[in-house]
Amino acid sequence: MRAPALWPPARWGAALAAAVLTALAAGLPTAVIPNPVFGRTVPTTWWAYPVLAATAVLGGLLLATYVRIGAERRTEPPEPDGPERRRRRLGTAGGLLSFLAVGCPVCNKVVLLLLGTSGAMTVWAPVQPVLAAASVVLLAVATAQRLAGEVACGALPGAAPAAAVSGAGSSAAPDARDTRRG
Repeated sequence: MRAPALWPPARWGAALAAAVLTALAAGLPTAVIPNPVFGRTVPTTWWAYPVLAATAVLGGLLLATYVRIGAERRTEPPEPDGPERRRRRLGTAGGLLSFLAVGCPVCNKVVLLLLGTSGAMTVWAPVQPVLAAASVVLLAVATAQRLAGEVACGALPGAAPAAAVSGAGSSAAPDARDTRRG
């Protein structure tokens, strides 16, 4: 993906902040990140740590694609169309699945009510790695689609039109053969 290479520092700052907040939002209540408020009755699985890290990185990148910077901040965001709504649902579903995947199987009250303690350990716990893989795939697809849209569009947030950079008059349209798109 070429889009992140073209991001200004403000967008990277938003990605970093979103990644940290995503890790904390998923890791603290599930006690993957040890803390004095939340605890686990079942030890954290080995795969929960890389899933949390992947969720944080992908979530940070995905959320940063929604940050409006530069001249884009002064305009109203467009109403999301069908494909954009699907991308948003993919990202939301990926984040939720990640939260459910890394959580303690017997700490989830809904799972306990539906399956009981033994069902949480014998039914839910074996499903959690599948949920983890699905969550990472959903977040990766949503992120790739958002980033591909930035490159295909050729209009990155905060980027000046080619005419303005080259010193041409303001009435000139940007060159359609943008070299950033290859």
